[in-house]
Amino acid sequence: MNTDMVLDALEQALHDRGMPKHVIHHSDRGVQYLSIRYTNRLEAANLRASVGTTGDSYDNALAETVNGLYKTEVIEYLKADWQGLADVQLATLNWVDWFNKKRVHSALGYVSPFEFEAMYYDKINPLGQVA
Repeated sequence: MNTDMVLDALEQALHDRGMPKHVIHHSDRGVQYLSIRYTNRLEAANLRASVGTTGDSYDNALAETVNGLYKTEVIEYLKADWQGLADVQLATLNWVDWFNKKRVHSALGYVSPFEFEAMYYDKINPLGQVA
């Protein structure tokens, strides 16, 4: 990973979420997340950075679980089919899209995280609905 890659991912997330406000961005202590350019972009987007402390398993538990799923389901399972970096990037993009927008979750009433979040915001913001 490098700063450019994580900046691209941040931009994608910001635009997918409609430039959200009052968000805490969590990452590990990787140098790509601590770079001046990345920190400046977080500040410009009004995101508060949260970097876990070494050995703080509670802070990283969700992120590490998702990383583990990604490594197992994408990296290990599909690695024989890749010809280069572009193939890894496309596989990653497809997996993240599936994980957030298509994967149904029993704890969410068998809807995707994307649908569940949309339903939540529809409930708290009824003014956005057509009468």
